[in-house]
Amino acid sequence: MRQHSPLLMVLIYVSMGVLMIVSIGPFLWMLTSSFKQLTELYTIPPHWIPEMPTLDNYYKVLFHSNVPRYFLNSVIISFGSTVLALFLAVFAANGFARFRFRGRSAMQAAVLGAQLLPTAAIIVPLFIILRSMGLINTYFGLILTYMIITLPLAVWMLVGYFRTIPVELEEAAIIDGASRVEILFKITLPLALPGIVAVVIYSFVTTWNEYLFALSFALDANVKTLPIGLSEFTTEFTTDWGAVMAASVVMTAPIAILFLAMQRLFVGGLMAGATKG
Repeated sequence: MRQHSPLLMVLIYVSMGVLMIVSIGPFLWMLTSSFKQLTELYTIPPHWIPEMPTLDNYYKVLFHSNVPRYFLNSVIISFGSTVLALFLAVFAANGFARFRFRGRSAMQAAVLGAQLLPTAAIIVPLFIILRSMGLINTYFGLILTYMIITLPLAVWMLVGYFRTIPVELEEAAIIDGASRVEILFKITLPLALPGIVAVVIYSFVTTWNEYLFALSFALDANVKTLPIGLSEFTTEFTTDWGAVMAASVVMTAPIAILFLAMQRLFVGGLMAGATKG
């Protein structure tokens, strides 16, 4: 085994430490600040550990605000758009990966190109379309919107992963009398589980954190999502930072749990989709 010099190892560990501090530091500050009293948040110099920890911020967020409603809205919209995008991406990616037809390369390029469109460029057309369909300020309107912004990359990742699955497995199943649909659900999808997980996490996280479309298409508390709901604690003159931090913890926790639970499958599926596409 190749031995690395001590200086190189020191540089690697220092770099990793700096990266961890930069990445995790803001989340730790958010977590500790959610337990601080409002006056303590403005102390100079600031300190990490609360001197008098309190749960008042969480009590205010959970029982004296619309955050629970916004949380439910985010769950419904993110789950709905993720399921819809995954359903469509599976069939589209299977077609691109397994069938040869005229214009396939151009269509794949168009799908990926749709992901490159800036968000601001499609807000007005989407608003006009949704308004004409009566879907402004509705769950289904946001679900369709989020499906549009997550579907292109989901298809691209799954195409790359499906191509890593040996064609011989499907050919053997066809000889045994299996249909294309049976092959897809009984052979391809079980083998493509890491890619499916990568798409699910990507789609769910993207829609969970999305702000601009929710701000434009959700007009009241019955539809607003958590990113929009955080502004409830900001008035014209003040901001309740303790409540904002507590609400941010509530918003971040599901994503952190989801990613940590499926981290290995997510990284494996993402890498396969990126390198084999």
